[in-house]
Amino acid sequence: MRLWQIALNSIRYRSLSSVLTAFSMSLGVALVVSVIVIHNVISDSFNRSAQGYDLIIGPKGSALEVVLSTVFYLKAPVGTVPREFLDELETGKYSNAVEHAIPVTIGHHYRMCPVIGTSQDFFTKLEFMGGKKYVFTEGRNFETDAHYEAVVGARAKIKGGLKLGDEFRPADLGDYSDAANDQEDHSPFKVVGFLGATGTPNDNAIFVNINGFYGMHDIPVPEDGTSGEDGTEEDEDHDHDFSAILVMTKQVSAGSKLTTEDLLSGNIPDAEQMNRMRPDLAAMALPALIDKTGDAQAVSPSKEITFLFDNMIGNVQVVLIMLAVLVIVVAGIGMMVSIYNTMNERRQEIAIMRALGARRTTVMAIILLESILLSLGGGILGVLIGHGLIGIINPWISAYTGIVVELWKFQWSELILIPGLVILASVTGYLPAVVAYKQDVASSLKP
Repeated sequence: MRLWQIALNSIRYRSLSSVLTAFSMSLGVALVVSVIVIHNVISDSFNRSAQGYDLIIGPKGSALEVVLSTVFYLKAPVGTVPREFLDELETGKYSNAVEHAIPVTIGHHYRMCPVIGTSQDFFTKLEFMGGKKYVFTEGRNFETDAHYEAVVGARAKIKGGLKLGDEFRPADLGDYSDAANDQEDHSPFKVVGFLGATGTPNDNAIFVNINGFYGMHDIPVPEDGTSGEDGTEEDEDHDHDFSAILVMTKQVSAGSKLTTEDLLSGNIPDAEQMNRMRPDLAAMALPALIDKTGDAQAVSPSKEITFLFDNMIGNVQVVLIMLAVLVIVVAGIGMMVSIYNTMNERRQEIAIMRALGARRTTVMAIILLESILLSLGGGILGVLIGHGLIGIINPWISAYTGIVVELWKFQWSELILIPGLVILASVTGYLPAVVAYKQDVASSLKP
């Protein structure tokens, strides 16, 4: 009989204590798996949620708050951006690298779903999750001239209880009562389309024509972003301005960037190649030009999200993993104590094995294999429990964050658990194995 089979039979013989020992190990492993998977999925989702545009032109203040407000709709707007910026960006006043500039205005909700004022270009020119296009599962995009039309995200459709053709009135962010949504005296918005699920915060949002968004405050509805319907020039009230402007810069053709190797080899680009590089250089200079105006700032969403995870959320993950590892270590010590306490019961068993010709090292190896099998069994159970917990809490995470955490979203970093558990089992099983190694055969065989 092979050594691992002998160890497995020993575990089966002491099934109750073995199951409890493996289960205590599995709890720590489940916690580690849950922390790793949820952190990595949320980090990936946050980073990909900010894709589709390169810069956010937002109000002066905290750049991170601008991102949390504009990308994730987790905060109220920190201020406004003068509407003149939109025309100046589109006409190339600051840079010829601007391809699209799309305004967004935030400040209302409907049944806890943020209501975002924007233009129809949001769904035709922006992308999400690394190049995916927005898809309408029902209906269509709102029309520019139809001021009170709305497009609803996948989860907002459920939370808001909305159907195609329904009308609703958003409430101010400061009022979260259901009744507040029916007390506004402005024209109601009509649902004309539903977006497919994106796995981003946009799933929880309702998007309305920005012209209608102005109309909720009795602001003259602009036709071109600069004047009211009657052609009169608007006043300077800050409510006329945008919460932010999303900017996409022109892409540079492949092979058009000037590298260090080009300079060292003397491969200097000609005038045509330099012209292709200009959008890239202009895009790099755009943030500094915006910041110099003093009325707004250019924020890189990917940079701020990286800062958030590296300096804040990343530290929380480290603490949670350390606590989970501590649980595993405590379970390992418990396993050592459990095996050690059985050594007195197994004295005759070990002595018989020795009498039949088994070496001391063979007996020691069996005890170590028993410890390793218990650890790996607990580890496998822990992985199943960890992913099972993720599946249970996934609806809650999706409902409150718009982030979908898949049940079996495996992370390669989970593989580190295998050698970690083997090492821990070898260390904790060493003391019982030494006891078995030193056991005297003659005295153990005595009745």
